[in-house]
Amino acid sequence: MEQKLKVFLTVVKHMNFSRAAEELFITQPAVSQYVKSLEEELGIKLIDRTNKKIRLTKAGSLVAYYGGEIFTLNEKMKQAVEDLAGEVKGKLAVGASYSFGEYILPHIVADFLEKFPSVDPFITIGNTQEIAEKVIHNEIDLGVVEGTVSSGKLVAEKIASDRMFVIKGKKEHLEKRVHLNEETWIVREQGSGTREAFEWFAAKNGIRPAKLLEFGSTQIIKEAVEAGLGVALLSEWTIRNELELEKLKIVGGGSLYYERNFYAIVQDAPFMTKTAETFLHFLRRD
Repeated sequence: MEQKLKVFLTVVKHMNFSRAAEELFITQPAVSQYVKSLEEELGIKLIDRTNKKIRLTKAGSLVAYYGGEIFTLNEKMKQAVEDLAGEVKGKLAVGASYSFGEYILPHIVADFLEKFPSVDPFITIGNTQEIAEKVIHNEIDLGVVEGTVSSGKLVAEKIASDRMFVIKGKKEHLEKRVHLNEETWIVREQGSGTREAFEWFAAKNGIRPAKLLEFGSTQIIKEAVEAGLGVALLSEWTIRNELELEKLKIVGGGSLYYERNFYAIVQDAPFMTKTAETFLHFLRRD
């Protein structure tokens, strides 16, 4: 079944038999035969073909989902077996939430590659929930996130912490904390660890924002604050350059802050590839 499944997944990838045949270096009739044979083996139709267009049936979507997981696990199994040789090499898929992923992770990966140059890193950036889902579904080896992740399928380990400060544009007049209730707060989307931190911070300090603006990235939030659209709570890692250039200012002289932790998350499973395990040890060191 493995070859049939591989051909089927390639068809799903392109949603086109001809392009699948080109990628697999076989003929289009051979692709059709493999798919037909898989349908016969499973006893159900996987693809509908109408007017030269194809679409997956419900069964086809299920086979595509689980088939993808089978191949991902197969690759992990092969790498785990290769790891017995003892060399740290090959693919390393790491995901991270925005603050850590955009400002800290690149430096850690660079240091890691100096020590292990045979590693081929693949980095994914997303919000905390997105990264957790990728770890759960074997799309990445491990993730680094802020905030909490509720899943019995994951194991979390604290690896770092940082402080988040309330920031304003340089020209904004805002010196007393009581004014924060009257301000427009610029925040990240739901599912982001930065958004969760803001909600904890606001509750702790009795802040009830007059208005919220929700943006999808830290960079956009910084630009919006600099432009005078409101205030925000951001990690000290993300605002260093803007503070040095005096584009942004910290409200309250740094006395008003929120401290949060960052966690490495991995699947609650008995095995990790040696490369992923070595990188996890590297994160602990940093």
